[in-house]
Amino acid sequence: MTPVIVADRGQDARTIHLIDRAGFDTWLNAQPPRIRAAATAQRLTAKAGRVAILPGDAPEAWEVATVVSNTATLTPWCLAHLPPALPPGTYRIAGTSPGAASLGWATAHYRFTRYRTANDDGLRILLSGEPARIEEVLRQAAATARVRDLVNTAAADLGPAELAGAARTLAEAHGATLTVTAGRDLETGYPMIHAVGKAAAKGREPRLIELEWGNPAHPRVALVGKGVCFDTGGLDLKPSAGMRLMKKDMGGAAHALALAGLVMEAHLPIRLHLLIPAVENAVSADAFRPGDVLNSRKGLTVENTNTDAEGRLVLGDALTRACEGRPELLIDFATLTGAARVALGPDLPATFANDEELATALLAAGTAEGDPLWRMPLWDGYDDMLKSDIADMVNAPEGGMAGAVTAALFLRRFVEPGIAWAHLDTFAWRATAKPGRAKGGEAYGLRAAWRLLRDRYGR
Repeated sequence: MTPVIVADRGQDARTIHLIDRAGFDTWLNAQPPRIRAAATAQRLTAKAGRVAILPGDAPEAWEVATVVSNTATLTPWCLAHLPPALPPGTYRIAGTSPGAASLGWATAHYRFTRYRTANDDGLRILLSGEPARIEEVLRQAAATARVRDLVNTAAADLGPAELAGAARTLAEAHGATLTVTAGRDLETGYPMIHAVGKAAAKGREPRLIELEWGNPAHPRVALVGKGVCFDTGGLDLKPSAGMRLMKKDMGGAAHALALAGLVMEAHLPIRLHLLIPAVENAVSADAFRPGDVLNSRKGLTVENTNTDAEGRLVLGDALTRACEGRPELLIDFATLTGAARVALGPDLPATFANDEELATALLAAGTAEGDPLWRMPLWDGYDDMLKSDIADMVNAPEGGMAGAVTAALFLRRFVEPGIAWAHLDTFAWRATAKPGRAKGGEAYGLRAAWRLLRDRYGR
């Protein structure tokens, strides 16, 4: 991440004055007439996000005033509106350090430029009096950008092979071990991954990507990310409107890769196991069919009632593999169900956990980081909805009721008892831009999970 937050060592900088709603009138009345006139002319009001340039004693001596909700508690996004509104240069907040607001300042500089020329005119540098915090802020901003870049990339340029390439780059950067099982080699050991991905064209064959890093004596933590690089729905074909954004169906893999990068960059003392089942759910003569009965790595048989419920299938084999290492903590990320979006909208990942302590800690971490999660139930009463007349289970119950819950219950069948597990059904996409959060690929739950790992395993 470009260092748009740097330590304050007394450099020349423009001053930013923070005003909150409660103190706005008092601040405005205390200003000399020319400042009040300038603020009024620029429509500076008590609404959070308003900005005005304040004239100084000399033509080049201008300063900035902006309104935030509460000057005593700066949130990650309360300064994110400023970088696009200000000229390039160096800035300092009057009387305080940016604290949590550093993150939004950094992510506001994000641009996805793979397919078009960058149109930025320079950086807006923010000074911070908390130098120890800067590295962590930039690390989180870079991880967020990593998720956004991967999700924003067109499926033609990001298939299973390219997803494996991203994992390989990460492994090489941190001395990790990478293993990729691909194509027909999956048929015996990972039959559900193979079944979902076998219809893809040559060069886009399915893969199970595994990365291992860290001291084997340290606590073992497994991260799993759904890597469906494009989802047509298979033979249960999606309509065009439903297929439009399916390049983002590998958003879970993007989150898992980014979180693994954070772990390794911070040298967290864990034994990391990252698993990404990477497939394209394509349509061809070789596509798996509705009604097919699939074997799984765990030995359970699954009646495929919907080829568009493929994500849980590939995750089932990956979760089984993860549990073979007996991790003390297992977290999976997946753009799994539309039902979760109907229930919670785009901003709140539906969060399921089989362990009360883990669930409490994960939700608290999300609150602390301004990266909220919402817990959903692993309701045992709905487990019967997964019954099949001819196999051990179905992948998608009829009727569409409790879709996010039954998907999580399906995944739970592949998690070994005694392993603390959390499942984040995340959207990975932002349909409308907000300050610091561009339209397009987005990280939801990433910083919450990272905070959980830091709190649990950090030195």
